[in-house]
Amino acid sequence: MTVTPLFCAESARRDYAEVLASRFALPLLSHRPTEGYWLELGAERLELVTTGKHGAVYAEFVEGAARHRREQGGGRGQPVAKAVGLKGAKELPHVVDATAGLGRDSFVLASLGCQVTMVERSPVAAALLFDALERAARAADTAAIAARMQLVHANSADWLRQLPPEQRPEVVFVDPMFPDTDKKSAAAKKDMQAFQQVIGDDMDSARLLEAAITAASVRVVVKRPRLGAPIEGIKPSAVLDGKSTRFDLYIIKALRPQDSQ
Repeated sequence: MTVTPLFCAESARRDYAEVLASRFALPLLSHRPTEGYWLELGAERLELVTTGKHGAVYAEFVEGAARHRREQGGGRGQPVAKAVGLKGAKELPHVVDATAGLGRDSFVLASLGCQVTMVERSPVAAALLFDALERAARAADTAAIAARMQLVHANSADWLRQLPPEQRPEVVFVDPMFPDTDKKSAAAKKDMQAFQQVIGDDMDSARLLEAAITAASVRVVVKRPRLGAPIEGIKPSAVLDGKSTRFDLYIIKALRPQDSQ
């Protein structure tokens, strides 16, 4: 895998750039590259950029789509919340997002009150998540949500397998990246295609699913395109279909239903 470098475009943030470079083993450049992909730290945020025409990629928990979902997302009625088991749950689960990516589903679950551990093996994605969490922790509207989110930079399958029993989560959430063969989708999401190119596809999903089922005490949730193939190996015990996405559920036990009043 090609190492993605980091360029600090804001001299006042050099110390922070050095923290990122050290924490995620990113080569710190003194000049902006002229080709390829690189992480760039500006005055506002950390971004994955390139010389191509698509926009920058970054993780965001405060503004934009994250704010809209926080304020008008539909609460526990959202598909991801139903899949994780929040609707009707008396006690909110600890969720491990084993393929955190840009943290969008993690943020939704944390905004609904879950403790969420985001595990991400890519140094690029982990650095973008770290920066988004830093910004969210400083914003009044999201500080409490960010406090419920923890970032772990590790290989999820290995990390899940070494968890002691007392630290096992109730739910493990998996959203693997597979090669996208949909040309219309690829054209519409050039920035995310670039992100996928840098991060790489999850070709060891079967191994991750096995580790997730071993670690979770209640259920494993696998997010897939509606018509996408399930992860090979263990068959899901239930499926939640949506318009463009479905959730394959591997039920280990049911969450306690909320007391009816």
